[in-house]
Amino acid sequence: MAKRDYYDVLGVQKNSSPEQIKAAYRKLAVKHHPDKNPGNKASEEKFKEASEAYHILSDKERKQNYDNFGHAAFENGGGGRGGFGNFDFSSNFSDIFEDFFSEGFGGGRRSRKSSFRGSDLRYDLSLTLEEAYTGKKENIKFSTSEKCNICNGNGSEPGHDIGSCSMCGGHGQVRSSQGFFTVQQTCPQCSGSGEEITNPCKDCSGQGKKQASKKLSVTIPKGVDDGTRIRLAGKGEAGSRGSGSGDLYLFINVYSHDLFKRSDENLFFECPVSIADAALGTAIEIPTIDGGKAKIKIPAGTQSGKQFRLRGKGMPYMRGSGNGDLYVQVNTEVPVSLNKEQKELLEKFRDIENEKSNPSIRKFFEKAKSFWKN
Repeated sequence: MAKRDYYDVLGVQKNSSPEQIKAAYRKLAVKHHPDKNPGNKASEEKFKEASEAYHILSDKERKQNYDNFGHAAFENGGGGRGGFGNFDFSSNFSDIFEDFFSEGFGGGRRSRKSSFRGSDLRYDLSLTLEEAYTGKKENIKFSTSEKCNICNGNGSEPGHDIGSCSMCGGHGQVRSSQGFFTVQQTCPQCSGSGEEITNPCKDCSGQGKKQASKKLSVTIPKGVDDGTRIRLAGKGEAGSRGSGSGDLYLFINVYSHDLFKRSDENLFFECPVSIADAALGTAIEIPTIDGGKAKIKIPAGTQSGKQFRLRGKGMPYMRGSGNGDLYVQVNTEVPVSLNKEQKELLEKFRDIENEKSNPSIRKFFEKAKSFWKN
């Protein structure tokens, strides 16, 4: 029977890229792999045919020879399907088979204890901005699983030894042959541990852990921000059969503040001042996040929106020393509900004010007049 064209086998064109050729072969290999189609000779033949085609077309030199001479270039042991000629199957296809073995054929070799590691836990903790500034110690309580004290976490009844798995002989892996393939998989009976508990602990039913309510004192460092995640290694759920515990993750939520707004380590504060104070100048006291006070001098003629910077009055750096800054923005408040005397004074001021006292207004109208002329 004449061999099919290798490009037709993979469903690609002569000008297809190496990535396209690899992707086409991978799709066919996964579909027709003997382990997914046990006893199906037709699928096994298609798998061999696709593997042979990929062997030729994945190599630049072999592909060139095939493009020039067709199948005749490999008739003398250069890649025939009867045993795949003289090439090393594992080296040519290792990257592809690592992919789909890990997806559908049991995965690669794992540590015997890794699959029994305890789960990670999450705990949400809310703080005020003041608490985030100072840091704090907090006692938390949560449900978890802890190591069984009766069997010391190994899952076996005290006085009884843990034997080797009867299926894998203690190796944690089993092998199966399909055609010319030998596939190694995690043992389904012991889940890769290589052990078999014949007399499970009565207190924990052989799991090596039990549900419990746990109390823990945690230290929240100063400077934490909203969304900060703190990892407490080994404080999560206990692992099964003596395996390691998972981790506990604290997720920090910082409440919004009535006065201060935060951006990284800097704080922002809006302070209203009267028109008279902004025009004549004054000194004001403002609160700081540490509970103290700071004095700011407002120069005469300060415009609304002007910011003043107080160095080191912001939040602490969580990693490192020092603090961010506090920015105070002055917002001029226009008076409302004026009495008769206030109105008279303002009207008198309006009559005597000039362009020099209001430079921004003067510039605006100059621009407007220029615009109207054009």
